[in-house]
Amino acid sequence: MKFYDALGLEPKLALDSDDVKKRFYDRSRQWHPDRFSRASSEEKQRSEEMTAVLNDAFRALRDPVTRAEYFLRESGLELSKDAPPELLEEVFDLNMALEELRGGDESARPQLAAAQERFTGMLGDADASLAEYFTNYDEKPDRAVLDEIHATLNRRRYVSNLVREVEKELNVHSAN
Repeated sequence: MKFYDALGLEPKLALDSDDVKKRFYDRSRQWHPDRFSRASSEEKQRSEEMTAVLNDAFRALRDPVTRAEYFLRESGLELSKDAPPELLEEVFDLNMALEELRGGDESARPQLAAAQERFTGMLGDADASLAEYFTNYDEKPDRAVLDEIHATLNRRRYVSNLVREVEKELNVHSAN
């Protein structure tokens, strides 16, 4: 996996964020284009390419969620944009409340605030589950655990988008 290799890391899901940051800074100094100002054009180009890869690797691997998404993509699993089936009814109700608030019905505000709190709790639960799955997978790589990570990330991504949407609407309509 290219990003792990760039930072000299073993492809794992549970990583120490301070170690990722240290490796990024160490390798960035090593490959910084200023160090290659008098080098051949091939060496300069290699420096620029490595700097770009290191930046992308750091963005992908420093955060547990983006790291897991990268890991899954590299493992051939793409995340879904569809609503998890167990959330469909709740999402429908949420969308109705959002439309009511957008239409000026302030009575929808408490329902949206409660939904925001519930969905934020779901994000915390998903993050806790992911941390446990990461450790389990790193100790014993198993496709079933990878599938659990995949499902949890799909759910987390969808819930995260809902939280952002509710926050945006609550903030827009509180300013008016």
